[in-house]
Parts: sequence; structure tokens; C-alpha cells
Amino acid sequence: MTNLVTIDVQGGVADVRLNRPDKYNALSPDMFSAIVAAGESLVERKDVRVVVLSGNGRGFCAGLDFGSFQGMAGGTRATSEAPNLFNRSPDQPENRAQRPAMVWKRLPMPVITAVHGVAYGGGCQIALGGDIRIAAPDAKFSVMEIKWGLIPDMSITQTLRDLIPLDVAKELTFTGRVLSGTEAKELGLVTHVTDDPLTAAMTLAREIAGKSPEAIRFGKQLLEASWHADPAVGLALEQELQAKLIGSPNQIEAVKANFENRAPVFRDPS
Repeated sequence: MTNLVTIDVQGGVADVRLNRPDKYNALSPDMFSAIVAAGESLVERKDVRVVVLSGNGRGFCAGLDFGSFQGMAGGTRATSEAPNLFNRSPDQPENRAQRPAMVWKRLPMPVITAVHGVAYGGGCQIALGGDIRIAAPDAKFSVMEIKWGLIPDMSITQTLRDLIPLDVAKELTFTGRVLSGTEAKELGLVTHVTDDPLTAAMTLAREIAGKSPEAIRFGKQLLEASWHADPAVGLALEQELQAKLIGSPNQIEAVKANFENRAPVFRDPS
């Protein structure tokens, strides 16, 4: 991992920052790799209970850095410097372009994205990869790929469908309309709007980190796996995960803490 993405873990919360502020955290080939590496480095971290993803500088992420893909302007599909973003590992359904957004959706722990400034194109899609999105009222969101004669292809089919109706998704895709944070909240792209999204995200993250970590992780697993599944799949998964929780050390601690009117002390998941 490079300093293009930084990670600081304290109190069970991983503070992850896109760190290319001079370019509005735009997505160069190296930035693609750094974001994926950052997400993948957290998969097995038992001490991380919640992730907060934000951007350093004046914006969250300005989307694709076309300065790194100049071959497109000359009529070619890619340059020798740009990696083949359509490459896919045999064990992953998403390709290299889709991974920077999907890696957050696939983490076992909740991810909160804090958005200020711009979240354009790929930056918008990365923000949508979080479980919860908190934005500044004057933040700017856009499914901007149409400006470049492209379609959104960084996993938007797996994120936007859960947030807004199909007709609204089509309008945003066809027009590239820029939405403020307030407008994004009204449409359902954003969970909360506040003047200081990072502080709000960290506050919420610390609250979630104080809950039983297995229950939080199982809750994310349950909803991700069952939301678009057959009813039998969801109902069976509810039973399977609940059976694992009942009588586990952290579940017993939650009960004891409630009866003893004290703050629970949870162990990291095994």
C-alpha cells in the first residue's frame, strides 16, 4: 500500500483517507490499486469494527483522472501506462475497475463514507460502496460518465439499485446531473446530511464500534446476502446466524451489561 490511501485504527474504528489532495483524489491507475489494497488489508482485521472512508483535501473524489488515460482522447481505448481495468481475478466477480467500490461493500464490518466537496463519476460510485453515507449539504454528486461518452461501470448496478427507483437512476445516468448533498439526501443517495460529515461519521462509527462486533458483522452479512435473494435464503440465514450468536461470549456480555446497567466490554471477533 502507498500513501495514496492512509489508514489509522483507533478504538476499533479504521479512519481511511483517500490521499491525493492535489488532484481531488482523482482515480489514476496507482489510485485504483491503492484503494483496493487499503480495503483488502482490512478484511482480516479483527480489531477493526467499523470503517470510515473519506477524502483528504477539498473533495472526496473527482472520479477518473483522464490525465492518466490520455489515450482515450487520441481515439485509442487505453494507454500503455493504464492497466487493463477489465481484468478479473478468477475468484472475484468484479473486475479491476469495479473493485475500488465493491471492496467496501464486501468488507465484513460496516463502512461509513463521509463526503465533502465533489464525488463525481467513479468517486460517486466509491461513495455508494459504503453501507452508510454522510455528506455535507454543499457536496456535489454526479454519475458523470456520460460527459465522457461512457456508462458508469464501477459497480453502480450493485449499489444504486438499493437506493433509488430505476427511473431516477436512468435520469442521473443519462444526464450526468450534479446533485448537492441535500438533493442527494432527498433522492436517497445519502443517509445523512451535516456540515461536518467526517466528524458525524466518526461519531456514528464509535457508537457502532461499541456494539457486539459479531452481531454487527452478522447483521451486515444477513442484509447483503438476503436483500435480493429468495425468501427462503433470507429466512434460513437469519436462523443460521442467530444460532451462532445465542450463547456466544459477546452475546452473553450484552445481556449482562443490560441487566447490570453498565457499558458492555466486548472482545474482538475470533
